[in-house]
Amino acid sequence: MLPKRLVLDSWISTGTFAEFVGTILDMGAARSSAYVCCANVHMLVEAHQHPEFRRILDEASLVVPDGSPVAAAVGLFHGQRQSRVAGMDLLPALLAEAASREQSVYFYGTTEPVLAAMVARARREHPGLRVVGAYSPPFRPLTAEEDAAETAAINAADPDLLFVALGCPRQERWMAEHQGRIRSCMLGVGQAFPVYAGLEPRLPRWARQLWLEWAYRLWLEPRRLWRRYLHTNTKFVYLVGRRALSHLAGRPHVPA
Repeated sequence: MLPKRLVLDSWISTGTFAEFVGTILDMGAARSSAYVCCANVHMLVEAHQHPEFRRILDEASLVVPDGSPVAAAVGLFHGQRQSRVAGMDLLPALLAEAASREQSVYFYGTTEPVLAAMVARARREHPGLRVVGAYSPPFRPLTAEEDAAETAAINAADPDLLFVALGCPRQERWMAEHQGRIRSCMLGVGQAFPVYAGLEPRLPRWARQLWLEWAYRLWLEPRRLWRRYLHTNTKFVYLVGRRALSHLAGRPHVPA
């Protein structure tokens, strides 16, 4: 498993993009019922404020440095160069490599139109890819009977990789609750679904390198995201600044 480094209160996995892809595919082939979280600023602030959610991140097999600020914080606190490993880049890379290795995939979450577009693109670009299922659950809490039926259906399809898009923190909680019940490597990739489906454009690389994706998302969904970004981005900058000063003063942070 890839080594982890502490950022604020959460342990972030480190490594190259290729190492993340290889490790995830190996976990899928092993049917280890593992789960992978793609950590951005919002997720780390959630973990800082909610110990129960922090435990979910701590127990993930991999916590990918999905956000550029998260990857930069690894270098700030540990003197280790860490590139961003975005979920939007992981999804297509994993599909391509899964097709090469003859591993199977399942898409869970989002909406039926998004899933249909995703499956169409995946099969068009990777004719040999084994897409063994795609399901959009209701946008409400499931009953115990519904959850059991969906879990059984996923296990019957027997995917190596189960891509989950329910939004943060719901998808992370869902994966943690289903660890040991679903025999796949589960990956919470959220916003990567509509981007891969071609229903939502992505910023060009130069803008991503300037950390502008959050601003683009805010422009797309201002009513839903402005409060979150105002709170989480400000909180993250404050917490990182405070921890950085403590680190420089020789007082390393010990997580609760």
